[in-house]
Amino acid sequence: MTADHSAHVTRDAHGDAHPVEHAHPDWGTYKWVALVLTIITIVEVYVYYTGLKDTRLFVPILLILSAAKFAIVVMFYMHLKYDAKIFRGLFIGPLIVAMTVLISLLFLFGHIAIHAS
Repeated sequence: MTADHSAHVTRDAHGDAHPVEHAHPDWGTYKWVALVLTIITIVEVYVYYTGLKDTRLFVPILLILSAAKFAIVVMFYMHLKYDAKIFRGLFIGPLIVAMTVLISLLFLFGHIAIHAS
C-alpha cells in the first residue's frame, strides 16, 4: 500500500485517488477586482491632472497606488493568492530583493538628479 498525502489527494467511494484542486476565484471576485483596479486607476489619473503634480506627495502617491495595483493583479490574475506557499515565496523573495536594490540605488544616486535640475 502506498502512502498518499491527504492534503494533495482525495479518495472517492471506490477508493480511487483524485488530486485536490485549488480553489479559484469565481466571476464575482473578478468583477470586484476589476472594479477596485478601475477605481485605483481613476485616482491615479485624478492625482496626475490636479495640482498634486507640483507637490512632494505626487511621486509617493503614484508609487503606492501602482504597488497596490501590482499586488492585486499578482494575487488574483496570476492566481498567486490561491497557489502553494512555495510559489509565493519564490515570487515574493526575489521581488523584495529587487525592490531593495532599486530603492537603494534611488537613494544612492538621487543627488545626481537634484543637481541636474
